[in-house]
Amino acid sequence: MIDRKPLKLNQRDLIEVVKKTPLVSIDLIIENTQNQILLGLRKNAPAKDFWFVPGGRILKDESIPHAFKRIAKDELGINLIYEEAKFLGVFEHWYPDNFTQKQKASTHYIVLAHHIKIADAPPEFTDDQHAQLKWFDKSSLLKNEKVHHNTKAYFEKPQLIP
Repeated sequence: MIDRKPLKLNQRDLIEVVKKTPLVSIDLIIENTQNQILLGLRKNAPAKDFWFVPGGRILKDESIPHAFKRIAKDELGINLIYEEAKFLGVFEHWYPDNFTQKQKASTHYIVLAHHIKIADAPPEFTDDQHAQLKWFDKSSLLKNEKVHHNTKAYFEKPQLIP
């Protein structure tokens, strides 16, 4: 692995990347002891105004374990241990819009989905991505039309998350 600090792109460079390449990201499927899944109500595009699992893109020169830990801390304010998570597989997400909501460019993600069980609920915490966090029963999230179809995909294959 390259021993460098991860590079966070400025908005102008990031939109050029979004226009020309897929982004590699991690989604965190977080389950509590009551078998509920943590979702955030997104404030930003893509998937604005939908409930979605927490997640984010992997930065240039950032390892997957580091990105996993950073995303959990940034989006939820909690420390998660990468080695305790189960890798669920690779998913693709396509969106007709992008984070700017101004530039005409779709967004394509290659998503590394990880499932982790936690004992304690995250604190009341919101970031610039989520209006609120909420726990959902698996059956109710599948029926809820405000839960994004890309999130529902993690629960529609029973072998992934029983």
